[in-house]
Amino acid sequence: MKESLLTILRDKHTGIVNFRNSAEKLALVLADEASQFLEKEKISINTPIEKTEGVKFKNNIVLVPILRAALSLLPSFLKFYEDAKVGFLGLRRDEKTAVAQVYYNNLPKISNSDDVIILDPMIATGGSGSKAIEILKAAGVRENKIIFVAVICASEGVEKIQKQYPDVRIIYVHKDKELNKDKFIVPGLGDFGDRYFGTL
Repeated sequence: MKESLLTILRDKHTGIVNFRNSAEKLALVLADEASQFLEKEKISINTPIEKTEGVKFKNNIVLVPILRAALSLLPSFLKFYEDAKVGFLGLRRDEKTAVAQVYYNNLPKISNSDDVIILDPMIATGGSGSKAIEILKAAGVRENKIIFVAVICASEGVEKIQKQYPDVRIIYVHKDKELNKDKFIVPGLGDFGDRYFGTL
């Protein structure tokens, strides 16, 4: 399912409606996948027949989309994590240096027991992702409580994040082969945010 939806997203002939629908479906799959790594606790419940044991998420969940492209993933994740708090980070990549610059930071109060899910459809150089993790750690989030969810990534970007923050779990659909001279993912899918929001 993931590869099929990713194929639609990659295709340059995919129109905005199919791109949006495929992105939202893929985000649902990723939201479910992320749930496997969230801490759970056992609870006792009563079925119509008898008492049994079940599970629930143990900690509060905070979703942190990196503006603007990750707004495409947020609605699907909120369907899974309906009571999650949401924080926003605006990170703009300098086109000459590829260094991420912070232009917006609006995080809710986060405790060190909260599970935090960073959303960003694409990990290219890893600069924005690393900066986001740095900001969250400065806010008191424990590294091993962070899950980073992406659609596609370049090996260079994933390796950068993993080297700096080895306890952060990274989930993605596909790791592409490289970055080109302009630091875009190859083969990639173009600019995710522009294609989703129609700002090509």
